[in-house]
Amino acid sequence: MAPVHVIWFKRDLRTVDHLPLLTAARQAMRDGGGVLPLYIAEPDWWTQPDMSARHWAFARECLSQLRVDLAGIGAPLVVRIGGAIEVLNALNQRFVIASLDSHEETGTAWTYDRDKTVAMWARSVGVPWTQHRDSGVIRSLKDRDGWARAWDRFMSETIPETPRALPRIDIDPGPIPEATDLGLSEDPCPGRQPGGRSAALEALQGFLTQRGARYQKEMSSPLSAEASCSRISPHLAWGTLSMREAAQATWARMAELRGAPGPTGLWQASMRSFSGRLHWHCHFIQKFEDQPSIETDALHPAYRNIRDFDPIRHQAWAEGRTGWPFLDACMRSLRATGWINFRMRAMLMSASSYQLWNHWREPGLHLARLFTDYEPGIHWPQTQMQSGTTGINTARIYNPIKQGLDQDPDGAFIRRWVPELKDVPTSAIHKPWTLSPLEQADLGLTIGREYPNPIVDHMEAGRSARAKIWAVRDGQPYRDAAEAIQDRHGSRRSGLAQPSRARKRKPSPDDGQGSLDFG
Repeated sequence: MAPVHVIWFKRDLRTVDHLPLLTAARQAMRDGGGVLPLYIAEPDWWTQPDMSARHWAFARECLSQLRVDLAGIGAPLVVRIGGAIEVLNALNQRFVIASLDSHEETGTAWTYDRDKTVAMWARSVGVPWTQHRDSGVIRSLKDRDGWARAWDRFMSETIPETPRALPRIDIDPGPIPEATDLGLSEDPCPGRQPGGRSAALEALQGFLTQRGARYQKEMSSPLSAEASCSRISPHLAWGTLSMREAAQATWARMAELRGAPGPTGLWQASMRSFSGRLHWHCHFIQKFEDQPSIETDALHPAYRNIRDFDPIRHQAWAEGRTGWPFLDACMRSLRATGWINFRMRAMLMSASSYQLWNHWREPGLHLARLFTDYEPGIHWPQTQMQSGTTGINTARIYNPIKQGLDQDPDGAFIRRWVPELKDVPTSAIHKPWTLSPLEQADLGLTIGREYPNPIVDHMEAGRSARAKIWAVRDGQPYRDAAEAIQDRHGSRRSGLAQPSRARKRKPSPDDGQGSLDFG
């Protein structure tokens, strides 16, 4: 029986810049074997509390195009439903699996445990499993010294070629399951971005050549960010586009702009800004790779038990019914589209953690399910950063009213997503509770009925939260723990003084609120 070389696709749903695919193709050419591109739809993973049907809807579109692309070079994608060991065992009983290749994955505790089990299985049956690097993240990293230079080197490497032909084996590719086949609940998301490689390339090229000129200036407001941001984040998360492709395309555009006639300063500034955010994408995933417990445990131990969890407040926040119009508009927009710009993500998490004083884990899960571009390695470090539990970042407490006045001064975004307030005059759109009873009656609106009163006084709640956060920051044990966190996870580009050596330090890029705004 001819050997079979299996490529296990996970969150790398493309044929371009795919070393596992190229490796398997070359091995098959050498030994006369076949290639089996495999995707395992794991119900136990898809029903984890951070996953949702909108994720699957996007991934399913990616899988459909991947199947077509692979069929075009000889071997369509094989899809199986079940646990990884169950599926691999069945294939190993039917074929002689000579090799298993995949990309490294920085995932949640569930996927990490799954991968450990697969590694044990591969050893027990004598199947060599090779995991290939896929991004700027470095596995088993000793420290962060030199990490930024290593990122640049990896991203500058020549992109591996895509195999021209794959020797096919005789196997039914199988159907790509529906969400219900995986036990997923209904999750309407009418404004979701489409998945697939073609959509990824369209988003990237459209941003680099048409939409991105005002990226640096327009990324903060949800009114402008929807068009001015790159919108490649879900494609990076699901791997229809590699980080190396995005980086090299951005650098090529920057070089083109330097040589272009006429004024290009706005474009150049935006492309520099975007290039920096590609670095920060991997910088945060590296934190998660180095310390997976960030998913469930506060990074700094002093913050592990300081918050409560009020399910009523959480539900109001999750449904966009806090009584803070701009925040509610952002949450409702996110629920309907699967995307919101980074500054607004930070505001949503900040309001839950500070003004509502809820523990970050459940709100973090809620947002994870809503984000089509959910990337665990970014999401959980950012969740903690915006909740003030890292010990090395400034406690930034967003004022949800001020953010609305700054980012949506005329209330256009509020009126779009909070239709109860569509007729409220601009003078009161950010604080509708200030309308008199007579004014409310004229509008056919009763605050507290059609639209809620503020769930708490945001100013008073913010002051209380700040006091609680800073109350635990005194003392040498706190500073020692913060220094250890900075040594392990902090950027090496900022030239920071360590926390215990300098009470007042320069602001780190980690403190920035625009670090990851691809979107």
